[in-house]
Amino acid sequence: MYAASREALAEARTALTGALDAASDSTSAAAGAGSDLFAVVRVLDAQRPLRSALADASASADSRRQLAERLFDGKVGSEAVETVKAAVAQNWSSARDLTDSLVLLGREALLRAAEDQNQLGTVEDELFRLGRIIAGDSALEQALSDRTKPAEASGQLLKTLLYGKVTAITEALAVQAVGRLTEAPAEVFGELSALAATRRNKEVAYVRSSTELSTDQVDRLTSTLEGIYGKSVTVHVEVDRDLLSGLVVRVGDEVIDGSGAGRLAQLRKSLK
Repeated sequence: MYAASREALAEARTALTGALDAASDSTSAAAGAGSDLFAVVRVLDAQRPLRSALADASASADSRRQLAERLFDGKVGSEAVETVKAAVAQNWSSARDLTDSLVLLGREALLRAAEDQNQLGTVEDELFRLGRIIAGDSALEQALSDRTKPAEASGQLLKTLLYGKVTAITEALAVQAVGRLTEAPAEVFGELSALAATRRNKEVAYVRSSTELSTDQVDRLTSTLEGIYGKSVTVHVEVDRDLLSGLVVRVGDEVIDGSGAGRLAQLRKSLK
């Protein structure tokens, strides 16, 4: 995202935050705004001329704002309307940046609602586990990624699978994500989980272990990583028998490979 779009996103985020702070019930307003912003994006994704008109820098900011108000006022909540009006009044590097940013703001609004309900940690964990489940089930991943079917079909499939098993916020985030995939579902859910962790002001450590880790081992690993990175760390662990022994830890772009497979690979490299 270029500088212009980053600045535009910051302005739209400020408008959303202000609207939610002013609401009498900010938790309900945040949940509603998240869903409403997703609905706005569905309209814009389906209508390219409209999307282009709202992001057209050659038109005045006032005209774009008025167009957004005519389109969405009374159809979505006031918090979403104010956010969209603020967003379209900005100059974006591309129309796609506008819609992608509205998606991000929708996600942030839903995560704010989860935080208000003390569910943010649960949502983070559910999204991570959902991504791992899908990554381990090729048939499910293919079904969710099938672009020959309407996006609603993937969303409905996921709704059916998740019903009664996760929080409403997790379900809303997941269903929206599969309806607008640009990468593998498991990767998207990993990004959503990381977004939740960021809101909790935590680093995320993705750990692959050759064996199941006990609660005590996870606690000690967490403490060690927090000492290394100087902030709270959320540790997500999955078992990977191919590692032979040990762990592989990824935090951001940094990878710590203490696995048996990793040591063997280094040995082979040194012998060449």
